[in-house]
Amino acid sequence: LLGDQRAVADGLDLTVESVAEAITAAGGIGRGMYVDMSQDESIEGAFERIAEETGGRLDVVVCSAFTTPLQEKLRGDFWNQSMNMWDVCNGVGLRSTYATCRVAAPIMIETANKQNDERKRPPLLCCISSFGGKSYTFNVAYGVGKAGVDRMAQDMGYQLKKYRVATTVLYPGLVKTEANLQMVVDGTWDEASGNLDLSTGETPEFTGKAIVALANLGVDDMMDRSGNVEVVAELAKELQFTEEDGSVPPSIRSLKYLLPNFVFPAIEKESGKPVPGWIKNNIPDYL
Repeated sequence: LLGDQRAVADGLDLTVESVAEAITAAGGIGRGMYVDMSQDESIEGAFERIAEETGGRLDVVVCSAFTTPLQEKLRGDFWNQSMNMWDVCNGVGLRSTYATCRVAAPIMIETANKQNDERKRPPLLCCISSFGGKSYTFNVAYGVGKAGVDRMAQDMGYQLKKYRVATTVLYPGLVKTEANLQMVVDGTWDEASGNLDLSTGETPEFTGKAIVALANLGVDDMMDRSGNVEVVAELAKELQFTEEDGSVPPSIRSLKYLLPNFVFPAIEKESGKPVPGWIKNNIPDYL
């Protein structure tokens, strides 16, 4: 785990170290490493250490680091926002993802070269993005950054394919991150999200299960879909994984998500009448 030593939000004990401890408690081996994701030298040093400690083996890299300005609202017209919005969203985000993949790729190529059996699973570079790469979300800088991550993974996949290293982009839905849940407690979630219902969201572990499922695909299946954008909730249906409680949240481009979160509220606001329960309770999970 590479990241800052600061907690993600005031009052939350969620640091790289605490997450590593949670991984170990769950049966894995968690190792935290403090890295400044805005500094190339810090990222390079981290991967040099990883290669040294693992004997040059690197099977999976997940790029999820992202920041937004602390003193500026995320939503807004681009001409009213400072250049700091662009720099912050696309510094630790688009740029740090590129920097991480640039350093990780040679180690992963060497890992693939050491695999004598061609049937072994290829190393996987995973970039966490969002539907902001496809449709307007929050602001211009945010969407351009996410679209850049999507294209970057596609082009990296093109170059890495001959070395049997795969890339993928994951689109989680609305996620119950610790910071988002804290915003609900603080009373700031509705304004920040546009009144989205976080209770129907995905857990961070759900995205983790998507990465595990992809990493366990056979070499042909993984290389065939290398460079693709994968929607976590839709991948769950295809590869048969669920939340810890056995549920599968709907994709945020499905009727089951769009109708109750956007269409029904608009109808109720305009008509002044509630949408009947028999309609709300029988929405098909169609894309």
